[in-house]
Amino acid sequence: REVISIHVGQAGVQIGNAAWELFCLEHGIQPDGKMSIRNTQQNDDSFSTFFSETGTGHHVPRAILVDLEPSVIDAIRKGPYKHLFHPEQLVTGQEDAANNYARGHYTVGKEIIDVVLDRIRRIAENCTGLQGFLIFHSFGGGTGSGFTSLLMERLSVDYGKKSKLEFSIYPAPQVSTAVVEPYNSILKTHTTLEHSDCSFMVDNEAIYDICRRNLDIERP
Repeated sequence: REVISIHVGQAGVQIGNAAWELFCLEHGIQPDGKMSIRNTQQNDDSFSTFFSETGTGHHVPRAILVDLEPSVIDAIRKGPYKHLFHPEQLVTGQEDAANNYARGHYTVGKEIIDVVLDRIRRIAENCTGLQGFLIFHSFGGGTGSGFTSLLMERLSVDYGKKSKLEFSIYPAPQVSTAVVEPYNSILKTHTTLEHSDCSFMVDNEAIYDICRRNLDIERP
């Protein structure tokens, strides 16, 4: 019973970077994808929901990370978990959506959607009982809203009976990075209502407050 995680845009990719670090810690998988000796002896295969094991003993996340511009994913390509992901799982374009839903959905996003769907198909073919998709993104960004809408519409066509769960960062007026975030959110919400089975919303301002109050991070 496998699940494919899809991380879209800067917010989705940064959540993914943190989430996969935690998944690896939970299952005793090292940053290079190798299982630690202690976990190997326990003969526990619960990791197979999120990871696939290669012939060489590497554990590769069942995940795709997508962004229309390369800088955020480049940080993963050069970071401590650069050997965890297969290069084909990290998909980047050349220019970002500039906080514009239309660019993410209709112009720039349209250029890489087929590549992304092909990579998802390859991961899906490697699953014995695919249960569905976890989609991580923001509502306010151009890629997070526009490209995610396009992707979910296409996933509904290709994998109609599979569940699609969203983990979404919803914009807040106090910590806004772009004046057009409300427009992007409304357009994305329309797609969510139609194509998402369940959506977990996280208010951006609430996350900032948690960072300051509970985690002692002065400038989140």
